[in-house]
Formats: sequence, C-alpha cells, structure tokens
Amino acid sequence: MNRTKRRIFECAMELFAAKGYDATSVEEITAVSGIAKGTLYYHFEKKEDILNLLLKDGMSLLENSIKIKTKKCDKYIDKIKAVILVQIKVTVKYENFINLVFSQMWGKEEKNIKCRKCVFKYIKILEDIIKKGIAAGEFYDGDVEALAAGVFGITCSSLIYRMKIGRETNIEDIYNGFIDTVVKGLSK
Repeated sequence: MNRTKRRIFECAMELFAAKGYDATSVEEITAVSGIAKGTLYYHFEKKEDILNLLLKDGMSLLENSIKIKTKKCDKYIDKIKAVILVQIKVTVKYENFINLVFSQMWGKEEKNIKCRKCVFKYIKILEDIIKKGIAAGEFYDGDVEALAAGVFGITCSSLIYRMKIGRETNIEDIYNGFIDTVVKGLSK
C-alpha cells in the first residue's frame, strides 16, 4: 500500500473508531488526512471500501500472527497461550481497529455483518484449538463454542475496559493475569 493510501486508511480507522462509521464523512477523512477528495476516490471508490480493507487487513494480520505463534507450540494449552498473547498485542497496538469492529458488529446492515464475521472467524480459530486440545486430553470436555467465546471475551473485553479507564497496558502483566484465568478454566 502506498503512503497516500496508507494515510487515508489510518485516518479513516481513527475517525471510524472515535465517531463511528456512519458519523464519519468522506469530507472528514480527507480533512484529517490532508488528502484531496479526488485522491481519496482514486484509491477507494466509496467509504465502505475503506472499511472493507480495514477488516481484511486486520483479520489477515491477526490470522498470520496466530499461525506463526501457534506453529511453534506442541501442546494445545501453549497454542491457546500464544493466541491470547497475539490477541493482547493486537488489541493494544491496534486499539482503533478493535474499537471499530466492536462498535460496528451490532445491527443488520452489511457492515455490521462483516464485522461480526471477523469476530466469529477469530472465535472459530479458538474453537479449533480447543477441540483438538479436548481430543488430546489436555482440556476438559466442555462446550467448545462457549469455551472459545469465553477465552475471547475474558481477554478482549477485559483488556479494552482496562484501556478505556486508563489503566496501564503492560503486555506481559496483562498476559500473565489472563493466562492464569484461562489455563485454570480449560485445563483438566
């Protein structure tokens, strides 16, 4: 992605996260990014194309990071730990992206459905690891969907809350706190 497109992309993400997708106009994106409207339309046909790219790139980053980190792990509990660490790092580094996805996932419009699919796709990654961990005898045999949603919810919701109230976001401390809770909840 060239610098101009990256600038539009980053400014739009900040505005979408702060104001909401619907409340952000193309004019605001161009004003904040310092880009002419024609230049924006050269790179993106419509505002929705910016959102689509944000979702696509955000999920690709998350999935690739998870694949890299879990590939090195032999045990499924270690894979879950790796996924949680990736989730924490992505949430802290790309807070605006996470805010955008969460703020837009409720509703029936196409953008809401796309945001929901991103969250569900991530939870499916957790489900797959948990299923395999149960089959390997590492995890207790429980409701896989509920366990995966629980891991996601504990980690992401707690972290976002912590960030919103201005608490320190030391990744290692947060990770260690979440790991204790999650490992105890999954382990046999």
